[in-house]
Amino acid sequence: MTNFSDLNLDPKILKAVDEAGYTTPTPIQAGAIPAALQGRDVLGIAQTGTGKTASFVLPMIHQLARGRAKARMPRSLVLCPTRELAAQVAENFDTYSKYVKLSKALLIGGVSFKEQDVLIDRGVDVLIATPGRLLDHQERGKLILNDVKIMVVDEADRMLDMGFIPDIERIFGLVPFTRQTLFFSATMAPEIERITNTFLSNPEKIEVARQATASETIEQGVVMFRASRKDRQASEKRDVLRALIDAEGDKCSNAIIFCNRKIDVDIVAKSLAKHGYDAAPIHGDLDQSQRTRTLDGFRAGSLRFLVASDVAARGLDVPAVSHVFNFDVPSHAEDYVHRIGRTGRAGRDGKAMMICSPSDEKNLDAIEKLIDRPVPRIDNPLGATPPAADDEAPAKPEKRSRSRTRKKPEAEPAPEAAKAPVEAAPQAESTPERNEERPRGGRGERRGGERNQDRGGDNRVVGMGDHLPSFIAMSFDERRAG
Repeated sequence: MTNFSDLNLDPKILKAVDEAGYTTPTPIQAGAIPAALQGRDVLGIAQTGTGKTASFVLPMIHQLARGRAKARMPRSLVLCPTRELAAQVAENFDTYSKYVKLSKALLIGGVSFKEQDVLIDRGVDVLIATPGRLLDHQERGKLILNDVKIMVVDEADRMLDMGFIPDIERIFGLVPFTRQTLFFSATMAPEIERITNTFLSNPEKIEVARQATASETIEQGVVMFRASRKDRQASEKRDVLRALIDAEGDKCSNAIIFCNRKIDVDIVAKSLAKHGYDAAPIHGDLDQSQRTRTLDGFRAGSLRFLVASDVAARGLDVPAVSHVFNFDVPSHAEDYVHRIGRTGRAGRDGKAMMICSPSDEKNLDAIEKLIDRPVPRIDNPLGATPPAADDEAPAKPEKRSRSRTRKKPEAEPAPEAAKAPVEAAPQAESTPERNEERPRGGRGERRGGERNQDRGGDNRVVGMGDHLPSFIAMSFDERRAG
């Protein structure tokens, strides 16, 4: 069996790794670290939770141990899709470089530019950033990437999902062509493959698991949920979620609950808190300080339930997550693998449960096709819920029958009322002397009179009564005068 001591790493790095409690590298680490130490480009494909971060952090520290960075010119660059993942990579650098003098800077949104500029001006060996904030600094002239010797792209497929690929291509154009590139992804979409073919030079490809497979240590299940009525679907779905949590009892020491939309993250978190569950939300619209505080509380164990959007689905290393609940079926099948990968990490057992509404069954089929096996069905803990049509069908005919009964007495006198204006019409037409007293009018009324004659009638206007405007009567007097 391979040990870290067999990977030719600097003794200072090995000391830090040993103090962190690691002795045996994971398969992705055992394959990527030797190739990276040789200076080769690396293409690593592995599911989440397999230790990809150490696969590039350790060789980077080894290679950067000698040398010094210049002001505004970092010696290495790590790109991450989310702030949380970038912060986690920075923590890994702190852990493994504690005996090596290396400087680093973390460039993420939600933090003051001024503080980040101060770090860059001093010169940093390792620059860890999200693509947007990195380009902001570069466009302001605060950052020069001409001295980057090692470039890492972490969670590349997540970059694709979040629309960062154009930014990644632009950043590749700003760093030297002779750099070493370490590229890591959980899946190999066609767009990711195109980028690797363009920007990597004869990479060492390490694929330690079949693409988009879930860990065998994770017990999966899905509840096929049908609401009693459409307008009750959201609330009844939250009832099912709470029942699933209660059914697990003490086995559910903590859990991440995933929702597809940020607004649902807030609603579910508030609902759980209202019912006495220790829950808090985390998504991209929250302040960075609040996101950090929530995540730190979850890692420390002071927060039991983390309700999250997919911003937390990738790369967050919380080793002891006992459960994952998918409140919504993810719209992208790959996200299911990344979500449930938050549990069952480092060989531990985990459990992932999902709630599937009828409208989500198409997405469930895509997930089962991706992982190449069916997700086991589990019973609704609240019992079977009858379809909405069965509940509402008897009520609708009754409402229609009552409304017809009420309207019939009102409808009977309608024919007599309708005759009144017709019988009164001759009286209105029998007073032409009123029209003869009016002044003459213009062309619009004249055309109206001509149309009246074409129909075989005379010039009298029916239905106006005493309120006939003078300008209408003018055309009739003009025709008679002629």
